Amino acid sequence: MIFKSVGDERPYPDHGRTTPKDWADVPPRQVHLDELVTTKSTLDLRSLLSEDSTFYGDLFAHVVRWKGTMYLEDGLHRALRAALGQRNVLHARVLDLT
Repeated sequence: MIFKSVGDERPYPDHGRTTPKDWADVPPRQVHLDELVTTKSTLDLRSLLSEDSTFYGDLFAHVVRWKGTMYLEDGLHRALRAALGQRNVLHARVLDLT
């Protein structure tokens, strides 16, 4: 399995970071794909190509750590590309809410 789990929601509280600029102060680090729980079960091309997507706005995926679990909030396309490239890590900005 690529991810720890495939989810369809954000079980953590709203953190108020909505744009790549909001995430800029969170330093990137490597995260293992098998530690991540997705917050989306499908890859939506409208979402992928939107202006606030990490595809355009940030080089790093966005991960939220909540109660010991790491949720992939934005960057599903990057995580899948890493997995298809036989890489088991992803560079991501990890916001710790615990």
